[in-house]
Amino acid sequence: MTPPDDRHEIEALRALIAASPRPASLAERRARMEAITAIDPIPPDIALMPQQIGAVAAEWSLAPGSDPQKALLFFHGGGYLSGSLKSHRTLVTGAGRAAGIRTLAIDYRRAPEHPFPAALEDARAAWDFLAAQGYEPGDIVVGGDSAGGGLTLALCLALKAQRRPLPAGLWLVSPWTDLKITGASIAEKDADDPLIHRAYLQELADAYLAGRTPADDPLVSPLYGDLAGLPPALIQVGTAEALLDDAVRLARRLALADGRATLSVWPRMIHAWPIWHARLAAGRAALADMGAFARAHLG
Repeated sequence: MTPPDDRHEIEALRALIAASPRPASLAERRARMEAITAIDPIPPDIALMPQQIGAVAAEWSLAPGSDPQKALLFFHGGGYLSGSLKSHRTLVTGAGRAAGIRTLAIDYRRAPEHPFPAALEDARAAWDFLAAQGYEPGDIVVGGDSAGGGLTLALCLALKAQRRPLPAGLWLVSPWTDLKITGASIAEKDADDPLIHRAYLQELADAYLAGRTPADDPLVSPLYGDLAGLPPALIQVGTAEALLDDAVRLARRLALADGRATLSVWPRMIHAWPIWHARLAAGRAALADMGAFARAHLG
């Protein structure tokens, strides 16, 4: 059940976002994302450890009492152009605590400097790194928000194509699954969504595709892929999101492929709201659900 005070909390968050309008330059946009998503501090009992995977920076986190032999491999959102270890540290560490497992967040290469397939190559390198560290596929949940959710699915499709084992489960928060931008909610929720709008999505998609990758390629738009045989998925999305239909259609496609998918729709919540779980009761509840999902599926 949605907490009774969530309307006040989400309106306060909306005001915070509105007070920091999106700037024009890419560097300023990246800085803005960190400013509005990393606003809450990491609890002091979380152990953070930097990690290098080839040329890509990554970061481990571990909450007290968590199992270091189980892991969440996490890919941040930001439309493949923004987002970083810093911007999503609050979300990743909160998820690790909720699930009682170690986390590994990846600072994958971003467009436009590094368009597709750079992010997917880095995701695969991170998967291989975990294997080299002794983690079995059944020990790993892979997850991400927004573009990171799409990247999570793309990684699974790439592994499946190579007939490689897949992770134990997928955690998908407000996933961006369709770079063709065909979901009806793009228009229906335009006035309600404080973060995502069609023109902005098109700009992001154009930068990531770089004029050489079709927007319906399953490795950039997993909605159009063969989803049969994918791991169980927890899909979380808010009703105030332009990308609502990306999540709803994904759940349907997974169901049609005889997959196990739980679609969790949260009233009034905005794009990737669990990022702000320190100030949203609905964010904490969503992470609790993620924790239960991870514990149910990890070996």
